[in-house]
Amino acid sequence: MAVYTDVSFEALSALLERYEIGEPMSFKGIAEGVENSNYLLHTTTGNYILTLYEKRVASADLPFFLSLMSHLAARGLPCPVPVSDRQGGWTCTVNGRPAAILSFLEGLSLRRPQPAHCEAAGKALARLHVAGQDFPGKRQNALGPSGWHELVSATRARADSVQDGLAQLIARSHDQLIASWPHNLTCGIIHADLFPDNVLFVDGAVSGLIDFYFACNDALAYDLAVMLNSWCFEADGAFNVTKSKALLKGYRSVRSLDDAEIAAMPLLCAGAALRFTLTRLFDWLNPDPGALVRPKDPREFARALRFHQSVKSAGEYGL
Repeated sequence: MAVYTDVSFEALSALLERYEIGEPMSFKGIAEGVENSNYLLHTTTGNYILTLYEKRVASADLPFFLSLMSHLAARGLPCPVPVSDRQGGWTCTVNGRPAAILSFLEGLSLRRPQPAHCEAAGKALARLHVAGQDFPGKRQNALGPSGWHELVSATRARADSVQDGLAQLIARSHDQLIASWPHNLTCGIIHADLFPDNVLFVDGAVSGLIDFYFACNDALAYDLAVMLNSWCFEADGAFNVTKSKALLKGYRSVRSLDDAEIAAMPLLCAGAALRFTLTRLFDWLNPDPGALVRPKDPREFARALRFHQSVKSAGEYGL
């Protein structure tokens, strides 16, 4: 979450006339994340999140994202629910940006999750996969293998200004992954971005899954690979197999992994590391001067990518 577009009191008042959620009591920008502008809105009826969709979120995709959150919440997942306006619509326009008001979830994200948190988050991801099985919407993973080439081309010329050898690492990894990427894995709805900052906890239990704006249809095991990348590396770059085993244990307590998914895990983890290296690198090289947050360092996932390339089998992840 972050703030890129300012919302005045006048604009907020005009917006709330469309809704039946009471009068505004407080309104504060949330300066975290990198994708959208988010505000915490407190009214006489409760707390809400106002999100203005920026950058990579296309307005044409909003019905998919909002319908998915509604679908998952109806099946017991703790995720935000879009608030309908007086005409029953979920989307609006604020300062020229597509926007939506969502329910507020209690809880805090953890900067340093422990193995027990990893296990709980893994279980929540599996519950999401199971609950999404009957969701009718379809959306291609725009940042899957088919979308990597454009980012490789857009960052190649300046990649080495961020880290020596980064352009070669990316190019070589891209070619190898495209040539060997698995296409026979079980697919369904995935979150595609379930980092620790997108999972909320209260008293050690998952209280919320947020930021569904990369959700799509893809291999379920790829979603697990994203989590292994984002939950199981320490600040010094070391892979924490204890956390990995806990995350996988939680996931497999709800949904089992078949032999093909297990065998593909090193490739999927390398692919997830490349995806986040590329998007972070692009944002690092093309910063938004109006953003309140600095783009995230792509070298973190470049280091993870090198680790995954050294993995010989899924057993090194604890599978």
